[in-house]
Amino acid sequence: MLRGYTHAVMEFRHLRYFVAVAEEENVTRAAARLHVSQPSLSRQIFDLEDELQLSLFEHNAKTVRLTDAGRIFLAEARAVLQRVAEAVQTVKAASSGEKGELHVGYAPSLTTKLLPRALRFFQEANPGVRVILHDFSTEEMLNGLREGELQMALLKHPPDKSLRGLAFEELNRLAVCVATNRTHRLARARQVGLHHLAGEQIIGYARAGYPEYHEWLASLFVPLAPLAIAEEHDSALSLIAAVEAGRGVALIAQGLESMAGSRLKIRALNPAPAPVVVGVAYRKGKLSVVAENFVAVLRRAKST
Repeated sequence: MLRGYTHAVMEFRHLRYFVAVAEEENVTRAAARLHVSQPSLSRQIFDLEDELQLSLFEHNAKTVRLTDAGRIFLAEARAVLQRVAEAVQTVKAASSGEKGELHVGYAPSLTTKLLPRALRFFQEANPGVRVILHDFSTEEMLNGLREGELQMALLKHPPDKSLRGLAFEELNRLAVCVATNRTHRLARARQVGLHHLAGEQIIGYARAGYPEYHEWLASLFVPLAPLAIAEEHDSALSLIAAVEAGRGVALIAQGLESMAGSRLKIRALNPAPAPVVVGVAYRKGKLSVVAENFVAVLRRAKST
């Protein structure tokens, strides 16, 4: 491409003028096409040749012909102008929400029903936008939002102290459940309450990635004996596998049954603790048109 051309402010105009003269092979016709005066156009072409220290045209009485250097420069100039035109169209499409890329963090076990509906609605209305999903821990999602790697995240309501600089909008409230394997004694109980979990091996998510999960568990058991976590897992899939293998039981939010299928028995607690609040987080004042469209779709999806 063009290198060493220092008049950056004039470059785009010079290229347009040069291409017009090359295509018309006549300065008068090129000037009419560009809506500029012939002397002004001739001066611009002269300045361009002077800057490049090359003759781009051979002149005769009525026409101008490209030199060998001019023919090479024409191909390069057209490529630059085409790239600029494409860039303008891309920027316009992105700013209007017609095209673009959206990076969304999500907690799989909390969004098994909401997210697929939202994605379907969004892609139907925004076919030119690519949504890229990131299965991250809560800490990774919050860091991704602050560092600009994510535009939004679907997660359990984090502690207020973790939302510095971020906005959170509630979407769903999920019942608190206990997950066991299908032969566990609690799987056959008429009712299951928190007090029934005394003495059970508790399986949970890893504290390093999900500190809010451990704070939540501790708050659930405030009236009862302190809870001890026997095993920690870094994903819903490994937690499901551990419970299915009979290594313990897990306290989870309603929705995990969509991932576990028939592998586990999932029972809502009675009496019911406060539900788990799930929503979307994003940087305050940083939503693009594309992101705003996705948040609107999430609101629609939660009510269907």
